Amino acid sequence: MRIALLGTGFGQAHAAVYAARGDVEVVVFGRDREKTAAAAGRFGFEASTDPDRAFEDASFDLVDICLPTPLHASHVLRALEAGKHALVELPMADNLADARRVVEAAERSGKQVFVDMFERFVPANRALFDAVRENTYGRLEQLTLWNLTAPLWPGASLGLRTLPLEAMHSDMDIITRTLGRPQGIDVTTHARDEDSASIEATLRFDGAFARDSVSALMPMAWGARGGYTATFTGGVLESLSTMGFDGKPSGTVTAYTADGARQLELPAADQYAAMIDHVLACLRGEAVNEIAPASVLDALRLTLDIDRRVNGERTR
Repeated sequence: MRIALLGTGFGQAHAAVYAARGDVEVVVFGRDREKTAAAAGRFGFEASTDPDRAFEDASFDLVDICLPTPLHASHVLRALEAGKHALVELPMADNLADARRVVEAAERSGKQVFVDMFERFVPANRALFDAVRENTYGRLEQLTLWNLTAPLWPGASLGLRTLPLEAMHSDMDIITRTLGRPQGIDVTTHARDEDSASIEATLRFDGAFARDSVSALMPMAWGARGGYTATFTGGVLESLSTMGFDGKPSGTVTAYTADGARQLELPAADQYAAMIDHVLACLRGEAVNEIAPASVLDALRLTLDIDRRVNGERTR
């Protein structure tokens, strides 16, 4: 399978997964010749600074879009117009109008579009989804998610302008998948400076509430840590994890019930590799798309609502 990988920043996380496989050929596309050559050479891939080639070359099956968020939707639409499948980094758009255009175009095209909701492939999160779906511990009453990180990614801003779309979107996906859409939202913020801030959102539901805390105020020695506490009518699930800049977490999930506490046995998984495994399996006809654009709309709507409360209406 031939893949056109657009972007040399976060695209390198995808490139590392592709490089470990033997069933794909990848060309890395970027604007800066030297930077693109360095990123592609790191993984043994071909480099190109001609973005049109990604869409015009009939040999490419999939366009993998790891560009700045405002460019996501337009590049997905261009890939579909060119008859390509598309994988796009989250969020798939920075506004609902563009997101709906992506959903509609994907449904008309006959091609598959995947949104990199990699958190859906984290075993700890899948344990939570399973518990809610199967009513393992009764009804979910309270869900608290947290993600506290140091500035592990040089040059990346983690201030109030970026935290909602870059850091909270996955959590909003977990919340909407387990509790649905909220009836009310309260948001509190604190900014140390333009690139270091924290946000806490409290969401109200009928008979339940959720809280999400994200912070980029931690020292380097802290690294990145996160998790959730899910309180059900008949028990509690607690997830604790640590993560480095490579995005590969390690952690535990513990179930607490009237019978005591036990640690769940979860499969080891790299969520980026699992996400790309899923994409390629879908394109081979071996799986059904779990990260299609339509499945992301509720989470994106909620994320954009929080972003408006934090940053006001953005000018495009």
